[in-house]
Amino acid sequence: MTATLKIKPKDQCKWDLVALGEVMLRLDPGDGRIHTARELKVWEGGGEYNVARGLKRCFGMETAVVTAFADNPIGRLVQDLIYQGGVDQSHVKWLKYDGVGRTVRNGLNFTERGFGARAALGCSDRGNTAASQLKPGDIDWEMIFGHEGARWFHCGGIFCALSETTPLAAREAMEMASKHKTIISYDLNYRESLWKSIGGQARAREVNRSLAPLIDVMLGNEEDFTAALGFDVEGLDEQLSHLDISNFRKMIERAVIEYPNFKVVATTLRNAKTATINDWGAVCYYEGELHQAPLRENQEIYDRVGGGDSFASGLIYGFLTGQGPQRAVEYGAVHGLLAMTTPGDTSMASLAEVERVMKGGGARVAR
Repeated sequence: MTATLKIKPKDQCKWDLVALGEVMLRLDPGDGRIHTARELKVWEGGGEYNVARGLKRCFGMETAVVTAFADNPIGRLVQDLIYQGGVDQSHVKWLKYDGVGRTVRNGLNFTERGFGARAALGCSDRGNTAASQLKPGDIDWEMIFGHEGARWFHCGGIFCALSETTPLAAREAMEMASKHKTIISYDLNYRESLWKSIGGQARAREVNRSLAPLIDVMLGNEEDFTAALGFDVEGLDEQLSHLDISNFRKMIERAVIEYPNFKVVATTLRNAKTATINDWGAVCYYEGELHQAPLRENQEIYDRVGGGDSFASGLIYGFLTGQGPQRAVEYGAVHGLLAMTTPGDTSMASLAEVERVMKGGGARVAR
């Protein structure tokens, strides 16, 4: 890899990052189970949106989300939650609600956290949603990238799994972003449940491989690259203690040979000893070098959902601020780790907290 990531100056753009994806209402039973819940707490969340929110709330970047909602009280509740996160909604598309959701609705995501031997569990209810109906021509991408200006655009495999039209909408956005020299990142985020009724893994690979030539920064965990792009690698298993980084490097090198447009390839590395005790690390491949964040063993996890998205926002922050790939992957790894210590899909960490942990700070009370 010889290409260098060339990011437009901040003073030329309204947005540091624009994200395209669905934002759902997460219903959370707290420490209980979904199927026995009597109370559910609500959060907003979505793989692509979580990145924009982390960049805004933790890192102080100017971000916007492009999505769609059915115009009913559930949609307005998600809108209110996004307001609290500070992500701009000026490019959100609102669709008329028919009263019962026959033509359009808002997505729901029931998620329980898991504990010990009991894994976290998610159950999505997102068919026929407003965001899944987004198609080419719905969004004025020339306005976003040409007139307002954006330094970075982020999308992912979750959005592209929602319907036949969402990959086309993503392609339209990427082509316009590329025209205006905006950096494009993509998180593979393979979800078997989203693909199984529309062609399964074969369809996921078809869609993701068709978009890969447009992407500058490819993200995912170690399983995503195999499931969503077909890059199998010997020695890659679920145990980080057994993870052969040299073999992982071979997988990345294969990816950048096949897709020389990839300027950055980055992934989180996780060994889930139990639902609540994980080893956690990350690597970033840039300009022929593999940069690795310190592996943190036996970390306590409160809510694992959104850890990968918070990794992405920290990594992107490092590059947007010109701190280089090593600092970027360390920002990402620590931000992802801290996001998993609080409930909900989105990060509650501050930049000061991230940098304290990066410097080796412990968990003693701060007062």
